[in-house]
Amino acid sequence: MPDIDLFSEDSVPEPDADTPAAIRQPLAARMRPCTVEEVLGQDHILGPGKLLRRVIEADRLTNLIFYGPPGCGKTTLAEVIARVTKRRFERTSGVLSNVATLRNICETAKLFKEGPGTVLFVDEIHRFNKSQQDVLLPYVENGTVTLVGATTHNPNIFINSPLTSRSMVFELHPLDEPAIGTLVQRALADETRGLGHIKSAITSDAIRFLSTICDGDARRALTALEMAVLSTPPDSGGVVHITHTVMEECVQRKMVLYDKDEDGHYDTISAFIKSVRGSDPQAATYWLAKMLEAGEDPRFIARRLIILASEDIGNADPRGLTVAVAAMQAVEFIGMPEARITLAQATTYLATAPKSNAAYLAVEEALEDVRSGRILAVPEHLKNIHVEAVGREGLDIAYQYPHDFERHTVQQDYLPVDKIYYRPTNQGYEDTIAKRMALVASLKKAPGRKR
Repeated sequence: MPDIDLFSEDSVPEPDADTPAAIRQPLAARMRPCTVEEVLGQDHILGPGKLLRRVIEADRLTNLIFYGPPGCGKTTLAEVIARVTKRRFERTSGVLSNVATLRNICETAKLFKEGPGTVLFVDEIHRFNKSQQDVLLPYVENGTVTLVGATTHNPNIFINSPLTSRSMVFELHPLDEPAIGTLVQRALADETRGLGHIKSAITSDAIRFLSTICDGDARRALTALEMAVLSTPPDSGGVVHITHTVMEECVQRKMVLYDKDEDGHYDTISAFIKSVRGSDPQAATYWLAKMLEAGEDPRFIARRLIILASEDIGNADPRGLTVAVAAMQAVEFIGMPEARITLAQATTYLATAPKSNAAYLAVEEALEDVRSGRILAVPEHLKNIHVEAVGREGLDIAYQYPHDFERHTVQQDYLPVDKIYYRPTNQGYEDTIAKRMALVASLKKAPGRKR
C-alpha cells in the first residue's frame, strides 16, 4: 500500500469504483439478518412455535410494537418481517417525521392496499407527540398500513393507549454473550456481507471481552469488530490477529479479569456481599464498580442486595429492605449506566446500616423443626372454622380478640409448645423490638382485662 500524506489535499483516497456501494456501508448495516432464522437472541418470541414466529409464518401480520434496548434488533426484525411477508417497507423516525410526512406516507400506501400491503416502520415511536400518533390511527385501523413501532421506552407509558391497544407488544432482550459470539464469528466468515474477504483470526478471550463489553448491543459489537479488523496490520502471512488487547484499544476500555461463568464472577460477588455484611462501604463500593465495569447484570447485583437486606440487616434497620427493593425497581426502570448511581446508594446504605441475622436464624430454626418431623397441630381456638361433628363436645376454646383487651394484649397460646425462634439483638431498631417483646411478655402474665 503506498504511503499517504495525511496533510496533503490528495491524502483522502477516492472510493474504489469497483467496490459495491453495499460493501462501503458499516459492517453492522451489512450484517443485518435477511431471514427469521438469522435473527439472534430473541428465541422467546421467534423460537419454533413461539407467537411472533407463528404470526410471521402464517402471514397473519398485525400491528406490532417492539420494545427493548439499543442494538437488540428491533429495526432488523421489522425489515425481516416485511421481506418474509413480501410487503412494501416504509421507514420513518419519531425524531425526523412530522404530521405532513406521516400523512403523505400513509396516503401513498393506499395505492398498494389491494396488493401485499405496506409495513410502516417507525423508529423511536415514543418521540411522536399525541397529534402525530393520532394521525396514524385511521390508517392503522383500516389496514392501509401495518404499523411496526420500535422504542426503548415502556410503551404503556410513552405511547398512546389507542395505538398500543391496536398492536401486539413484544419485548426484545439484549443479546446474550453466546449470541454476540455467534454474530462475531458469522461476520468474520461472511465474504459477501462481512469481513470474510480479509484473512483474520480472533482469540476466544477477544470474543468473550467483546461479548461482555458491548452490553448486549449487536451494533456496538460489530462496529468495534470492524474497527479492529480494518485498523490492525496483518502479519507476514497476511493474517490480521485480533486479541483481547486489540479489542481493548478499539473500545477504549480495559479488560476486567472477571469471568461470568468462572471463579471471577463468584469471587467478586462474594467479596461484595461480605463487604456489605462487614459494614465496609469503601470495599463494597470498589467491588460494585468492578462488577459494573466488567459488564455484570445490574439486576443480579440488586437481587443479591435484597437478599442481604433481610438476611444480614433484618429488623435492625427495616428500611434496608425498602431501600434494596426500591433499588431493584429503579434498575429495571432506568437501566445502565445511570443505574450505577442507584446501586451505589443502596450499597452504601446497607453497608452502614446496623446488622442482625436474627430473622434469618429464626426461620432456619423453625424450618429445621418442621423438617425433623416436628409437625404441630393448629390449636382449636386458632382454627378458621369449627366443624360440627360427633365427639367435638367440650373441645372448643374461645378465641380471645387482643384488641378487646387493655394494651391490645391478652394471654393466650399461639403455639402448642414453648419455643423461642426469634431472638432480637440490641442492634439498631431491633433493640426497640426486643424491649417491645419484653413488655408484651410481662403484660400477658398480668390478668387480662377488657377495655
